Amino acid sequence: MSAWYEESFGEDYLRVYSYRDEQGAAHEVHEMISWLKLPPGAKVLDLCCGMGRHSLSLAEKGYKVTGMDLSEVLLEEAKKEEGAEAVNWVQGDMRELPFADGEFDAVVNLFTSFGYFKQDKEHVRVLEEIQRVLRPGGRYIIDFMNSLHVERHLKPCTEREEEGLKIEERRKIEDGYVKKHITIIPEGQEASEPREYDERVKLYTLEELTQLLTEARLEIDEVRGDYDEKRYEADSPRMIFVGKRF
Repeated sequence: MSAWYEESFGEDYLRVYSYRDEQGAAHEVHEMISWLKLPPGAKVLDLCCGMGRHSLSLAEKGYKVTGMDLSEVLLEEAKKEEGAEAVNWVQGDMRELPFADGEFDAVVNLFTSFGYFKQDKEHVRVLEEIQRVLRPGGRYIIDFMNSLHVERHLKPCTEREEEGLKIEERRKIEDGYVKKHITIIPEGQEASEPREYDERVKLYTLEELTQLLTEARLEIDEVRGDYDEKRYEADSPRMIFVGKRF
C-alpha cells in the first residue's frame, strides 16, 4: 500500500490547492531573502518545491536554484512555467537527498512540507539531510504550521467548487496528527465515482520541533509567525524557523 504522500500529489492536488499563486510566492521570497542574507548567485535548494512557485521566484532574484520534489506530476507542471529553464528540477525523496555534502548555501522547506512520516526518526533524517547538504554556516528556512493555532482554529469541514468539481475537505486532530480527508466529486456526472485522498501531518509543537532541529545540528536564529515580519507568538498562523548549520 502506497503512503498518502505518494497518492495525493497528483493532478487533483493542482485543483485542491489552486489558490496558491505566484504573487504570494514573490512576496514570501522577498521576505525570505531578507532573513537569509544570501550573496548574489548563492546556491539554494527548494526542498519539496511542488509546482515551483518559490523556486522560480528565487531564480528571478538571481540565485542558482534547485527545485526538488517527490511528485513527478508537480515537477512536470513546474517545468511548463515561464523561466523554468533557469531552475534545476530534481525528483527525489527528502529522506535521501541526491546531492553532495555542503552543496548548497541555503535550503528552504516551505508551507508544511514536513511531518509527513510515521516516526520521528524519519523526520530527524530529513533534517540531518538538510544539514548535510548545507555548507558550513549555510542557512535554512523551515516553514511549518503552528500547532497551537491549528488546535484553536481547525475547521472540521469545508466545501467549495473548483473547475466543475465539488471539493469537500474534512479535518480532525487524532493521535498527534492533523488529518485531512479530501473528496472530489465531478459535478453533473452522476456516473462518475468520487475521488478520495487522505493527508496526514505530525502536529509538532514549537518545543518538539526545536528539539528535532537541535538533534540534527541545525542552529535556530529566530522563529517567525508569518511572512509579514512578525515574530512568532502563540496564536501566529505559522512557525517559520530561520537558522544555520552548526
